[in-house]
Amino acid sequence: MEKMIRFGVSIPPELLKKFDEFIDRKGYENRSEAIRDIIRDKLIEETEKEGEIVGSVTILYDHDVRGLMEKLTDLQHENFTSVLTTVHVHLDEHHCLEVIIVRGEAESVKKLADRLIATKGVKHGKLVMTSTSYAQREEDESHHQTKK
Repeated sequence: MEKMIRFGVSIPPELLKKFDEFIDRKGYENRSEAIRDIIRDKLIEETEKEGEIVGSVTILYDHDVRGLMEKLTDLQHENFTSVLTTVHVHLDEHHCLEVIIVRGEAESVKKLADRLIATKGVKHGKLVMTSTSYAQREEDESHHQTKK
């Protein structure tokens, strides 16, 4: 098991109250778990600026917009090395949701996501990324520390 280090944090009472409410809403068992996740999230955010990432592009669009589905499909085919798979859901008579699982260099994946989201007829879109290299680095460092 990984060795834990304790440290103190000074925080205004009102901010702590909001943090505790956040912890309850999210279902964390304690503050330490929540703080660890927040730190990991911020560190991953920093590593996403370069290197290989994995993630998802979620888009909501109006399928009645002429030529939109073809444009979205063409963009995915043009970037077939980054697109791993796509899930397509019909929400109602007019709206579809697509979740496109992506992997590749951060810069090229971001460009693809921007192009998909900016396509006329897409009502909303978001790219969510994570870095496999950060998770591996954290695991390697933890393993290295236990060998000492």
